[in-house]
Amino acid sequence: MSDKKTALVTGANKGLGYEIAAGLGARGHRVAVGARDQARGQAAVKSLQAAGVDAFAVPLDVTDDRSVTEAVELIAREAGRLDVLVNNAGISGETGPGWVQDPTTLDLDVVREVVDTNVYGVIRVTNALLPLLRRAPSPRIVNISSSVGSLTWQADPAVDVGPVMAAYSPTKSYLNAVTVHYARQFEGTGILINAACPGLVATDFTGFFGRPVSEASATPIRLATLPDGGPTGSFFNDDGVVPW
Repeated sequence: MSDKKTALVTGANKGLGYEIAAGLGARGHRVAVGARDQARGQAAVKSLQAAGVDAFAVPLDVTDDRSVTEAVELIAREAGRLDVLVNNAGISGETGPGWVQDPTTLDLDVVREVVDTNVYGVIRVTNALLPLLRRAPSPRIVNISSSVGSLTWQADPAVDVGPVMAAYSPTKSYLNAVTVHYARQFEGTGILINAACPGLVATDFTGFFGRPVSEASATPIRLATLPDGGPTGSFFNDDGVVPW
């Protein structure tokens, strides 16, 4: 087995996921590029390889059990273990004008769709990859969350957390809570798991409004490369710990 660390980033064919993959690759990781669309995943791999990153494509739909199983098998063949998992894939769900998701008129099918990707998808992928993560000497898991998942900030009128998004925002609160429970379960195993808030990022997810992905990727990359004994079960942005 190679000493080179392998990292899987879900939703890595574009935007923040791609930038995280590029950053980890620049730090010497071999990067598994998770993408629902195989052609887009291959295109991202070619772009990363052109920049000197050791990368390979992993077709991966986090909402599909078979797709996840096949992804695990592919990574096992390619690398034999997994050192870093970045659960980046996520969706906002349908919104009204101004990105609003009014809780009084929510379509439950939209809620189910967002939860399936943003929460169930993370659990599905993480649990399926645990055997490969446990083969690594210092496994790291990063869940891409958001400040809108902070109940403390959501409840504080002095904090600007953007519009009401009653389908999307609660999935990030749910993801944060799940992260804490994983950390408790992983105690003493050497697996470090944390949630990262990248801020409002200029990608197609936000209509390219926000800060550059090169800045937004810094905290996820830092958490993915924590030294042994680093923090676990916490929620971070560039400034430090984010309140739950």
